[in-house]
Amino acid sequence: MPTQQLNGASVNPQANVYFDGKCVSHSLSWPDGTKKSVGVILPASLVFNTGAPEIMECVAGACEWRLNAQAEWQRCSAGEQFAVPGNSRFEIRVEQAFHYICHFG
Repeated sequence: MPTQQLNGASVNPQANVYFDGKCVSHSLSWPDGTKKSVGVILPASLVFNTGAPEIMECVAGACEWRLNAQAEWQRCSAGEQFAVPGNSRFEIRVEQAFHYICHFG
């Protein structure tokens, strides 16, 4: 089951807007230093580069993704997640709005 609520977070009210508005998120942080972002990717095919490791949790919708241009695309639907290593890249394809929580590690 996807995460429904994130308690105790401070939210940056200014949105992070990427890829001409096809990806929009808000940054959250907790007193213990934990950082996440909550957002939506609209229909698109995008490439993201990572600094820190990330876990992408799908809370609604679905996407297809692959790491570092691997041949096989994987599917991620509501209640599922996928991990992305730090200092890498992943591609994501979205046909309908993909709502996510990005957990930074």
